[in-house]
Amino acid sequence: MSYVMAFDVSMGKSAVVIYDDNQQCHYEGEVEHTTVGFRSLKEQINLVRKLDGQLPEIVFEATGVYSQGLERFLQNEQYPYSRINPLQAKLQMATGSMRRHKTDISDAHELAKSHFKTERNKTYVHEEYFEQMRALGRYYDDLEHESRQYANRLHAFLQLSFPLLEDVFSRSSLHFLQIVQHYPHPDLIKGLSLEEIQSRVKETSLKNISLQQAEKKAALLLAAAENSYPAIQATDVRCQHLKECAQRVKELKRQKKEIIKQMVQLSKERSDFQVLISFPGIGEATAVRIIGELGDIRRFQNNKQVNAYAGIDIQRYQSGKLHYQDRINKRGNRRLRKILYFMVISMISLRKRTQNTIVDYYDQLKKQPQSKPHKVAVIACVNKFLKVAFHLIQHSIPYNYAFAMASA
Repeated sequence: MSYVMAFDVSMGKSAVVIYDDNQQCHYEGEVEHTTVGFRSLKEQINLVRKLDGQLPEIVFEATGVYSQGLERFLQNEQYPYSRINPLQAKLQMATGSMRRHKTDISDAHELAKSHFKTERNKTYVHEEYFEQMRALGRYYDDLEHESRQYANRLHAFLQLSFPLLEDVFSRSSLHFLQIVQHYPHPDLIKGLSLEEIQSRVKETSLKNISLQQAEKKAALLLAAAENSYPAIQATDVRCQHLKECAQRVKELKRQKKEIIKQMVQLSKERSDFQVLISFPGIGEATAVRIIGELGDIRRFQNNKQVNAYAGIDIQRYQSGKLHYQDRINKRGNRRLRKILYFMVISMISLRKRTQNTIVDYYDQLKKQPQSKPHKVAVIACVNKFLKVAFHLIQHSIPYNYAFAMASA
């Protein structure tokens, strides 16, 4: 093994040590995450390369946004490196000592020493496409989280001002949000004629509903206004807050659609995307979100590694007579796991209109003499999907039910 350069990363700087192959420390210091700091680090790396004839083995612990500046520098200079997650680092750096002083520089020393007795693979560097897809996917998740918060707030305000409105329109529809903005309180409806309400309902509908449908909705809306018993008055400031919540939920829906559209535009010519949308039950939105979280599936050597990345590999615990029920690990990518879980639910819901070996497998698990619980069967289907998708994407082959059945 050549020289080892280990970093303990913190905000805006890193503690750095350099060890030779005799496990002797040659240098310890600090590097600022600035242009000047990284220029100095490059000179240090080049100096080591002159001494040893090859680049040092670079290792650091992932620390979220703080380590990304260092990682970008290493990628730009095309220096191979090993980025390890914090749990892995903790296990590998365990010294067995009952007492240990923890400082940034001591952690860098421990990380360097552990590198001599631990075989670490070089970190796979994704192409820019996958980086952008990951960033867009995370942006979508942030908007989704904010959307749920505003939707819950909107529901709470409606229970105060117009509690029966949610019985007339679907809460997930844009039409509902339009009506909330026009009629946040039943008193704003009571003085209107059925024709006026009908006209407003038809005007605010994005689906261009018929006059008969608009009239039916208007009658239900008028009845809800007559029967609602609001806890606040129409002049209450919370009615204004309710209208603003509805507007914000509308804007978030629009932004989420734009992000999915952008992700699809980036992906439409790529084989990964084409393979995923060939599965029955996977639409464009689900396909691009899977790619955003999974990244380049070709970097994995087998489907078991994909399972571990998603956190659905089996965790088993047995000691003496004690034996816990097997569970999934859940140490992997929870966002990916959630997307895949609801993907399988969608596939199951479309069973009458599509042919899908994943759904066939679910039915098989449910029909066994000892039927699997629903969630257990769904996770087993996620496992099967990842195995099939791994093979198809590796070979750029679209999903085909007949071929899948023949090779099963």
